[in-house]
Amino acid sequence: MQVESPPPHPAENNANIPVHVAFIMDGNGRWAQKQGLPRVAGHEVGVQCIQAVLETLGAKGVQYVTVYAFSTENWGRPQDEVDGIMDVFSQAIASQTEALHEKNVRIVHLGRTENMAQDLRDAVAESQRLTAGNTGITFNVAFDYGGRVEILEAVRRIIKDGLSPDAIDEELFSRYLFTAHCPDPDLIIRTGGEQRISNFLLWQSAYSEIYHTPTLWPDLDTEELERVLEAFSRRRRRYGGLNPEDQPEYQHEGQPDDRHEDDSPQVLQE
Repeated sequence: MQVESPPPHPAENNANIPVHVAFIMDGNGRWAQKQGLPRVAGHEVGVQCIQAVLETLGAKGVQYVTVYAFSTENWGRPQDEVDGIMDVFSQAIASQTEALHEKNVRIVHLGRTENMAQDLRDAVAESQRLTAGNTGITFNVAFDYGGRVEILEAVRRIIKDGLSPDAIDEELFSRYLFTAHCPDPDLIIRTGGEQRISNFLLWQSAYSEIYHTPTLWPDLDTEELERVLEAFSRRRRRYGGLNPEDQPEYQHEGQPDDRHEDDSPQVLQE
């Protein structure tokens, strides 16, 4: 199989701006219930918020945005809600693909497609085909996505391709993931108050900064996004090592440097 080489590591670019921002979009159903509306209405509003998020982040220089729209576990929700989400997703593709294409957005689906109805599968494929040549922000839609499924699928493809175990390293493995076309996320934002990763980008999030907010996804606005980016810009990312400014000038014998990577301010949270 042909796989894309991932772009250079984000640290090679402007470290003050995340190259890749990913969202766990939580709180649509709760937002709707607070409004006295059916849960599916929250999903409809949540989809409508995405273009504003893309515009805000694109204007700041973010190059990749990933949204966790529907997980492999979400099939276990009540059937009427699942059916409603499928309808919302279908309508979103029909109503927003052309608008995103006109804004030079590239759409990429992350996840499986075999569980989708054929018409939805065709629409997903067409949205990707139409926008494949666009050079603006890349919009990854994780739909029927699960981090464990992604890793297992990568392992199966590597075995199918007959690669030697000695040939497998982190770089090669990453090229077999759904996200082979983009760098790992610099920043993962979870709305809705929960503080779980929920099977999202398990491999890719190894050194992502994480921001949890109680704000429900439909209420996430430009002002809060700008606060998150400002907080991110103050972080010093070490990737398991030390930045030059963290290196001690010298160490006395018998007095090892006991500063650790996590001595810096805690993970971004409200």
